[in-house]
Amino acid sequence: MTQDTDPLDPPGTHVDAAAAEWAPGQKRAALIAAGLLTLASLWIVSPFLPALGWAVIVGVSLWPLHERARSATPGWRHDLVPALTTLLVALAFVIPLVAVLRLALRDWVEVSQYLQIANVTGIPVPAALAHLPFGDRLVALWQANLAQPGVFGRLSAQGSAVAGRLGGGGHLLGLVVHRVVLIGFMLLVLFFLLRDGGRVADALRIGARRTFGPSGEHVGEQMVRAIRGTVNGLVIVGLGEGVIMGLAYEVAGVPHPALLGLLTGLLSVVPLGSMLAIVVAAGLVAAGGGTVAAIVVFAIGAVVVFVADHFVRPVLIGGSTRLPFVWVLLGILGGIETVGLIGLVLGPALMAAVLLLWREWTGQIAGPLNPIGSDA
Repeated sequence: MTQDTDPLDPPGTHVDAAAAEWAPGQKRAALIAAGLLTLASLWIVSPFLPALGWAVIVGVSLWPLHERARSATPGWRHDLVPALTTLLVALAFVIPLVAVLRLALRDWVEVSQYLQIANVTGIPVPAALAHLPFGDRLVALWQANLAQPGVFGRLSAQGSAVAGRLGGGGHLLGLVVHRVVLIGFMLLVLFFLLRDGGRVADALRIGARRTFGPSGEHVGEQMVRAIRGTVNGLVIVGLGEGVIMGLAYEVAGVPHPALLGLLTGLLSVVPLGSMLAIVVAAGLVAAGGGTVAAIVVFAIGAVVVFVADHFVRPVLIGGSTRLPFVWVLLGILGGIETVGLIGLVLGPALMAAVLLLWREWTGQIAGPLNPIGSDA
């Protein structure tokens, strides 16, 4: 029995040439059956596809660091480093949540007392509101909705009606439990990906090359680089915005600057999302009479967000994938609009793959689709 071997295949990988000689009808039937089985499998696991996608994204992003840690600990068990890495990822989710809850619990007594008083007397109109554009309308709107006694009673009634339409507390509890299960599944898949990532990568590389030729393997490598660049861009931009704005909140006298700084960093994963936290911070300062400080906070935040979203993040993402600025923005915004938060990473990765194929096809760079192309 003859075997076709490829020097790029890992040890033990082989193709039986005799078994690969299909009759035309058999091959077509086998491909149809394989496609149906694949679609059925995807349908079965469809509720967990987002968690699986995040596990792949986190695993691809952490793989270089994970391999360095594994090389530095040669005497450790095969699954110990992946377990520790997965634990660190879990703590990265848990620690911010615990910090937010701790700050919220610490301030809850003060906030609840304020809400009780405001519900009896109403919320006074901030003096700075009249000096803003359309100040007269804003003051009238505030007086009609927030300055009257019992404002929180009306808001609570409206919230109860909305909650009733959504299915009540049981539905909300079910959503929370579902999210916790998805996070647990994501961490479980991440552990196995880190433990067996080398073999999985070899199998995917061989499958892509045999299905699509050398261009399939090339595109896969480009998408991996795009995923790593996108995640690095999100993390670095989030940390930078959170630290800078946290310091600005502290200097401007914004209440709870650490909490708002953390919120700013978390919301920065969405383009212009951190502006929501900045507007809240500026509004808190303005409500306390610090009109100038509120304007300064808003101006600093607008500059920081503009620079981060339009220059820093595209450079970090495009630098690893040679993506132009417009393609990065289209990938991020289109990805969010199409598939939700995971589109932040999938969008630029798909754009990088398409652009790579286009550059090879048009001869801008050399590659499997155009071996005689010249780098430009």
